[in-house]
Amino acid sequence: MLVEALTALAAAGGGAVVQAAGTDAWNGLRGRIAEMFGRGNAARGQAELERLDSTRQALDQGASADVTTEGARQGGLWQGRFEALLEGLDSQERERAADQLRELVSFVASSAGCAAIGTGKAVAGDGGTAVSGIKNAGVGAGAARAVLTGDAEANGADSSAISGIVNVTALHRSN
Repeated sequence: MLVEALTALAAAGGGAVVQAAGTDAWNGLRGRIAEMFGRGNAARGQAELERLDSTRQALDQGASADVTTEGARQGGLWQGRFEALLEGLDSQERERAADQLRELVSFVASSAGCAAIGTGKAVAGDGGTAVSGIKNAGVGAGAARAVLTGDAEANGADSSAISGIVNVTALHRSN
């Protein structure tokens, strides 16, 4: 049985696979996972590449009626794969694989940017603002991807509601 920190790391790895699907980070993620699981065995590495391709197909827009559920399912499957990998290694190999997994999660976070999939409805009223998707603020916010975001409804004066991605490029300051 894995310690809690490694279980959390495996969960983050599963989330990284889902987050990277359909982004520029995907190819880098594929290579890292093939190396991690293959451990010098080309056939094992190739088997993981095929699993990743199946995952991406399942996550492609329109492949599933419920994108949110499919994302959670695929993330859970990859969490289990990462847990099984870590459990099957001796302590020295486990630490090396954990380092590789941390690097993979970091790589995806810095490369893939934000993702919002299958969000709910944004409703704003009484001069408020609501976003069903992603709101990036400032420079360096990174890439963003929104898929199947919910409806947006603004009620009342000075209210705004947006479904998708909002990039705020300038922050206003009061002097």
